[in-house]
Amino acid sequence: MYRFAIRVFGCQMNTYDADRLRTALIHKNWKEYPESAADVIILVTCSIREKAEHKVTSAIGRYDLKYRNTNSPIVIFVGCMAQRIGIKMAKKFACIKLVSGPRHLGLVPDAIEKVLKDGKRRFLMDDDPRELIDLEVVPTERDNPFKAYVTITYGCDRFCSYCIVPHVRGRLQSREHNSIVNEVRTLVNTGVSEITLLGQNVDAYGKDKVDGYRFAALLKEVSMIEGLKRLRFTTSHPKDFDEDILEVMDENTSICPAINLPIQSGSDRILQAMHRGYTVEQYLSLVERIRRVLPHVSLTSDIIVGFPGETEEDFQDSYNLLKKVRYDVVHTAAYSPRDGTLAAVMENQIEKKVKARRLNDINDMQSELTRELNEEYIGRELEILLDGRAPKGAGLFQGRTNTDKVVIVKACEEEIGSFMRVRITKGNNWSLEGERI
Repeated sequence: MYRFAIRVFGCQMNTYDADRLRTALIHKNWKEYPESAADVIILVTCSIREKAEHKVTSAIGRYDLKYRNTNSPIVIFVGCMAQRIGIKMAKKFACIKLVSGPRHLGLVPDAIEKVLKDGKRRFLMDDDPRELIDLEVVPTERDNPFKAYVTITYGCDRFCSYCIVPHVRGRLQSREHNSIVNEVRTLVNTGVSEITLLGQNVDAYGKDKVDGYRFAALLKEVSMIEGLKRLRFTTSHPKDFDEDILEVMDENTSICPAINLPIQSGSDRILQAMHRGYTVEQYLSLVERIRRVLPHVSLTSDIIVGFPGETEEDFQDSYNLLKKVRYDVVHTAAYSPRDGTLAAVMENQIEKKVKARRLNDINDMQSELTRELNEEYIGRELEILLDGRAPKGAGLFQGRTNTDKVVIVKACEEEIGSFMRVRITKGNNWSLEGERI
């Protein structure tokens, strides 16, 4: 019997990959343990920003110190960061015994066992950006028994100039829709109430195939699975968000009216340099169509400040756009150069202190906007799926509305995983407070 621990860094797709690895190892009669007692520590890693990689490097340094004294634990290094610099890291840290890119996940469970038997280091790198050896396992072993993720596309063909994803996750490849539908059905049969379909660009689903089966068709088919209460998806790309997606969302109440639609910049000049493929005017036209069809939609976005060459005027365009659109939530980041991307070698890189100031300014403004929007919920009666304890407060738990708003409410442990009607009593910057009806 082997003892393992898993740590996840980064996005929801990494959580999905970790859940599948966990499930595969438990099916091999492995046991999951705390890190301090594990023989094997699996790191599912992220390369989207420099800060994410620093966290992984720091963790490996601690494991390596222990390994050099006790020959345990060994580290299994998988995911985007592993693909980008895994070979280099393995030369530095003796504890790393297996390195795998995200498109070779299907080989990882058996490779771990081989490493433990013969002690030989192994590398499973994604040298071909179109090759995929996936782990065909339904993630039934998860931290949350009531919610689950399901990846529907791998990689991305957009090649935005700042983004490392196509370089570490490869080219776009859509899963067969029957495989997705069967996986969702299996998860629902095990008690899952809410599914989130995942992809670097979910709207591009099927556009790499010739059968004409696209994301809207998949969304509709999955939404009709008996027993599925809520269906979400992320992330969308404005260039690929087709009109029929809105039609399907409008017709199917199980599809949550929540859309993440990254703008990335409010300046046409910067959008062009980012290779985003749309203008601000085109983006705002799409937002108008979305809100016309789905008037109660929760709209979130992503934005980058301090992209190479961004002037104060460019930044002000982004700042003003957020005030105009009034997103429910915006995921903000200061531009982080990624080796291998076009933006990393562009001229006019912005100083860190300028990026930090712009990030603080936009966060302060968006925080106030979010609070104002949340206060509009006061007095409304909503349904939430209770999914865990609140970060603070005795007897307080949290759940989410179908528009993905976090609601803090008094409840008890036995009610986790159930749906509850609440009346909203307060709107905060990043959450709502409510009382059960």
